[in-house]
Amino acid sequence: MKNNNACDEGTERHYWLMKSEPGCFSLDDLKARPGGTEHWDGVRNYQARNLLRDEIAVGDGVLFYHSNIPEPAIVGLARVVRGGYPDDTALDPGAEHFDPRASAGNPIWYMVDVAYVAHFATPLTRALLSRHPLLAGMEVLRRGSRLSVQPVTAAQWRIVLELGGCAEVSW
Repeated sequence: MKNNNACDEGTERHYWLMKSEPGCFSLDDLKARPGGTEHWDGVRNYQARNLLRDEIAVGDGVLFYHSNIPEPAIVGLARVVRGGYPDDTALDPGAEHFDPRASAGNPIWYMVDVAYVAHFATPLTRALLSRHPLLAGMEVLRRGSRLSVQPVTAAQWRIVLELGGCAEVSW
């Protein structure tokens, strides 16, 4: 039986942290999209691309992280609603993330679709996260870590949701 509580670990679900600059695309922007759903495009790092293409799956949990602001923080939750598929922004010469090396036959870059789940009552800043002894290994806290899509362990997921005041959220 599939677990419907976003605060509980599911045996088939994986967890991710996805970074976005709130001036470009925020959790509020995701919530405001039709159906609260949007594609996660524009990733131009091969390691993150491989996660989007090969690892991230429908039903996976996402920690939505606002980056490149005075106090970067995890601000809420999303879930993956469509697994990896070619990022068509790479094919559009008018798009910000255009890549002339990409083609329909050789897409190079991938994206997933995510859906809004919830905001945390209080953003979980890097400073707050780094003070928790069980979160010390989180990729986002490592010096020099710039990867925009990162794996999160089930234990880290549970702790972050607890810190974020996660109530019963339908998953």
